[in-house]
Amino acid sequence: MESWEFGRAVRRWRDRVSPGAVGLPPGSRRRATGLRREELAALAGISADYLTRLEQGRARSPSPQVVEALARALRVSDSERDLLFELAGLSAPGPDVVPSRISASVQRLLDRVADTPVAVYDATWTLLAANTPYDALMGETTAWQGLERNALWRNFVGPGTRVVHSPDAKAELLAGQVADLRRTAARYPADRQLQTLIRELTAHSPHFAGLWAHDDPEPRVEPSKRKVVDHPAVGPISLDCDVLFVATDDVRLMIYTAEPGTEDAERLALAVVLGTQQLVE
Repeated sequence: MESWEFGRAVRRWRDRVSPGAVGLPPGSRRRATGLRREELAALAGISADYLTRLEQGRARSPSPQVVEALARALRVSDSERDLLFELAGLSAPGPDVVPSRISASVQRLLDRVADTPVAVYDATWTLLAANTPYDALMGETTAWQGLERNALWRNFVGPGTRVVHSPDAKAELLAGQVADLRRTAARYPADRQLQTLIRELTAHSPHFAGLWAHDDPEPRVEPSKRKVVDHPAVGPISLDCDVLFVATDDVRLMIYTAEPGTEDAERLALAVVLGTQQLVE
């Protein structure tokens, strides 16, 4: 690979993506119609400095995860995605790797619910994308990198989320996540990134290690889809959390909604407004 070719393609495609197309405000002082370098880096979950070095040809051999994240953030076509992997000197991930591609049809669905908190996860429960209302409700996700973007890591090792759980509900959630990850590992036994995730979770969380080694059957109780989000500005919000599985793409859409006309709906709307204003600032 000529490193400048990869960087030139990323820069050219960055220039053609309008902020509105990825849920960002256009801004009154924007000199270019495309994405700023910092905006693309945040959407892809990489540092702006690393993206700068990639675009300038000073960084070589980006990982498949970085290439996929850039392709996803740039909303390129399937053929352009394949070209981006080729320019990076890589082969596009095959069927033995956990898919992290957001297909055009899933992206259209996300665009249709742009005013509703939605996040997309892959089969390992690693965050692929979150819209602005989701960030406003749950806290900004664009700064999360590496293992921070994985829900199991955040629940077993990291800071968790704004969702409030009773001890029993938390136990059922964690058991369910481990059971789901075990199914994913069975479907993708050759995925090295998945194997690394399991090793890191085992090394840093005795609780995860115990659940993983015990090989329990499915949790006895289905987790409730009713969730309470403790928002720092508006207080607790009781919401329905629906998880939609896209079988052909093997991704999960997590959607938070409130019953119209309720106090929770008003609090959710206020949280989205306040959070969006903070993200714009």
